[in-house]
Amino acid sequence: MLYRLRQRSTDEGGFTLIELLVVILIIGILAAIAIPSFLSQKSKATASQAKELARTAETTAETYSTDNGGAYKGISPEELKKYEPSILIAKNGKEAYLKEAKEVEGGVGYEVVAEGTEGATFTIERNKNGEISRKCAPPKAGTGCPSSGEW
Repeated sequence: MLYRLRQRSTDEGGFTLIELLVVILIIGILAAIAIPSFLSQKSKATASQAKELARTAETTAETYSTDNGGAYKGISPEELKKYEPSILIAKNGKEAYLKEAKEVEGGVGYEVVAEGTEGATFTIERNKNGEISRKCAPPKAGTGCPSSGEW
């Protein structure tokens, strides 16, 4: 019995250098494939944050209009922040912020512009007929803005 246990312990060996190198090579190849896709996720997330902020500003602008008899006169990022404290109006480099909010067409429409950390701007505009348009710039890959310039 003791002889069998001693024989088993001498038969066990570790991995060879070739086996270890092959495993390291495989891990390196998988990392080279995965890392670029993870990096693009960050830019997608910041673009989504800017889009969400523009949409929040749109809803807040409508609330502002309700309180002002249907007019958008005097609308600004500061005014929207008074209505919705979660709206960021100062650029900090880490999060999207509301770059601009202004009245258009004599106060019967508005435009809100949110900027993401990647530099893309997302605009929502309401004209005097109540039609909403969504535009973004610059339209290029990695900024969350499609080539059509609309989102």
